[in-house]
Amino acid sequence: MSTVPALYRHLVDDASMFPPGNLPLAEAVAAHQAHLQSPSADLVGPFVCTDDNLMKVAEAARGATGPLRVSVVISGGAGGIEPAVRWGDRSKDVEVTAVEVRLRDEDDLSRNALRVVRACDDCLDEETAYVEIGLDGAWERALDVVADAGYAAKLRTGGLDAYLFPSSAQVASFITACLDREVPFKCTAGLHNAVRHTAEDFEHHGFLNVLLATRASLDGAVQDELVQLLESRDGAQLAARARELSDDQAASTRRWFTSFGSCSIDEPRTDLQTLGLM
Repeated sequence: MSTVPALYRHLVDDASMFPPGNLPLAEAVAAHQAHLQSPSADLVGPFVCTDDNLMKVAEAARGATGPLRVSVVISGGAGGIEPAVRWGDRSKDVEVTAVEVRLRDEDDLSRNALRVVRACDDCLDEETAYVEIGLDGAWERALDVVADAGYAAKLRTGGLDAYLFPSSAQVASFITACLDREVPFKCTAGLHNAVRHTAEDFEHHGFLNVLLATRASLDGAVQDELVQLLESRDGAQLAARARELSDDQAASTRRWFTSFGSCSIDEPRTDLQTLGLM
């Protein structure tokens, strides 16, 4: 029986190679495999790497009991999707479960989104595509394209510069927009702690805040209520609210907020344990 409650199972994608963690590739793969053998293995999602590193990750994973599940960040735009997926199809050492693609042409996001989804249509089978649309320009039109194609969205919730941290109002709008269009989404960067906090002069969102805001939006909460949840720093109160969710509520929440990428597995796990949630 899993030691990880349903609300948190496979919630944390292992992005330990990415900033600010920057773990060397071989160490990152070995650490990921160790996480998968730990009592909290069910907290962990796929290993995240770039398409440039996919072959090296496969080499580092060789000899394991089964292929390493990876989510591949495409560095070269729509044209890089098919080569990564096809290479993964041929590999015995990795299983490409998802591709993650950032839209780069902010002047015409919807056309850029259309190129991405067409490229995905040409090569994806069981894999998931996460399209990072950003929150500038006509991002909702781009989200319409993603929704029409049946793919998922990706929200950047932090990074190494202040401008990479969206406001609570922006995150609330993104959640609502995704749910209105029935688009699953993942988050990336800056979300490795459970509760909203300030660190290094940045206002970091909490993954527990985002989970509960997603649940509240599904239950019909308005924008101001979502913002209040996203800005709450009361860990005990948030944890109590999370404990009240039924298994069905947890499952439907996670159907839409699928996961977040984190350079640390230990920090999310420790936060959940400290809050008495795992």
